[in-house]
Amino acid sequence: MFKKLFVVLVIGLLFSPAVFAGEAANFVSTQMVPAAEQKFAKGVLLKGFTDETGIPVEFIPMEYADAVVRLSAEVAARKVAISAIGDLHGGLDVMNAKGLFTNLAGIKLPKRTFIKSLEDHSVIAGKKVYVPWMQATYVMVVNKKAFDHLPAGLNTEDVMGATGKWTYDMLLKWAMNLEGALKAPKLGFPIGPKGLWHRFLHGYIYPSFTGYQAKAFDSAGAVALWEYQRELLPYIHPASSTWEAMDEPLLKEEVLIAWDHTARIKPAIVQKPEAFAIVPVPSGPKGRGYITVAVGLAIPVRAPQKDNAIKLIDYLTRPDVQVQVLKNVGFFPTVKEAGGAIPAGPLKILAKGVLTQSAAADSIMVMIPSLGPKGGDFTALYRDVFTKVVIEKADIERTLKGAAAKLRAIFKEIGVPMV
Repeated sequence: MFKKLFVVLVIGLLFSPAVFAGEAANFVSTQMVPAAEQKFAKGVLLKGFTDETGIPVEFIPMEYADAVVRLSAEVAARKVAISAIGDLHGGLDVMNAKGLFTNLAGIKLPKRTFIKSLEDHSVIAGKKVYVPWMQATYVMVVNKKAFDHLPAGLNTEDVMGATGKWTYDMLLKWAMNLEGALKAPKLGFPIGPKGLWHRFLHGYIYPSFTGYQAKAFDSAGAVALWEYQRELLPYIHPASSTWEAMDEPLLKEEVLIAWDHTARIKPAIVQKPEAFAIVPVPSGPKGRGYITVAVGLAIPVRAPQKDNAIKLIDYLTRPDVQVQVLKNVGFFPTVKEAGGAIPAGPLKILAKGVLTQSAAADSIMVMIPSLGPKGGDFTALYRDVFTKVVIEKADIERTLKGAAAKLRAIFKEIGVPMV
C-alpha cells in the first residue's frame, strides 16, 4: 500500500509543471532545428543569456506538428511546462486560434524599434500574440554600374531609400535604358523550374498592383499587372527561363539588376561586396508588396516562469543579439537599431536592404499562404498564367477568370480565407 502511494506521489511530482520544467525555462522552437543551428542556439545564443542573467534555458527544437500537439495537451491538462515558443507567423496564428497564448500587449522592451509591418502582423484580432524575432525575405540586387543608366526622374537615393519615385514603371524604363546602352537585356529573375519566380508573382507584383496575393486575382488591377509583364518581358534576360538562383548571373554580369531570395544572392555579395547594392523592390499602384518569412516569440497561457520568458524575449530581440543570429543562422533582424550594430561588410549590405524594404512607408508585407498539400498547386497556377499570358499571349481576362476559379477552389478545399 505504501509502495503504491510512493509511486503515485513520484509520478505526480515528475509531471507537475514546476518539476517538469525544472529550474530551466523550457524554450520550444521550430527554428534552428538543423544540427549546426542547434549548436549555435544552445552553445552560444542561449548560453549568453544564461551567463548574463543566471537563468538556465532548455532549448527544445521541434517540428511544428509536434509543437502544437505538445502545447495543446499541456494547456488542456492545465500543466504547462513550456515557458516560451518560437515559430513562424502562420504557426503562431493557428496556435493562437486554439487559445494557447497569453496576450503580450503589456510587456516592455525598451531601446528598440520594431519594424512597423512586422509589429502590425504580430497583433492578431486585436491581441498581441507574439514579439517579432527574426525575418527572411526576397530583395533586388543592383550592380552599381546600373546606376549610370537610371531613367530621368529617378536617382540612386530614391532606389536605395524606397521613395515613392521607385516604381515598377521606373523599373521598366531603367531596364529599357540598360538594354539600349548595352545592347542586351540586363534584368534577371530566377524563372527556371527550381527558381523562386512564383514567389515574385504572388507575393510581390500581385500585392503591388492589386493589394492582395489572391483575393483580387482577376481584378482590373490584375489585368494591368499582366499587361505590364508583357511590356517588361523583352528586357528580361532570356536565360532567366533556366536560372534557379541569381548569384552566378550577377557575378558574371549577365544581368545588372536581379530579384531573388536573400540566401540565393548572398554568395555574390560575399564575393564582391563593393560591386552590388541590395535595394527594396519597386512599388506599384497599391504599394510596395513583398514577402516576409516572419518568426515570432510567444508565451503560452499559464506558462511557468513567465517573468523569465519575458527576459528571454527581451534578450533575443536586443540589437546586438539579433546581429549574432544574422551572422550564424542567416535570419535578419526585426528591430531597426540592429542595422547600426552590424559591422561593415557583406552582411551589412544585405541587412540594410532588407531593413529598408520592410520599413518602407508604402510597405505591403505578405506571408506565404498556409495551404499545406495544395501549396504546389497554388504556386504552379501563377507560373501557368505567366506562361499563357506573357509568353503565349493568351487573352488576359479570359485566362485570369479561369485561373481565379481554380484558385478559389484551392483556398476553399483547405478551409482558409483568401489573402
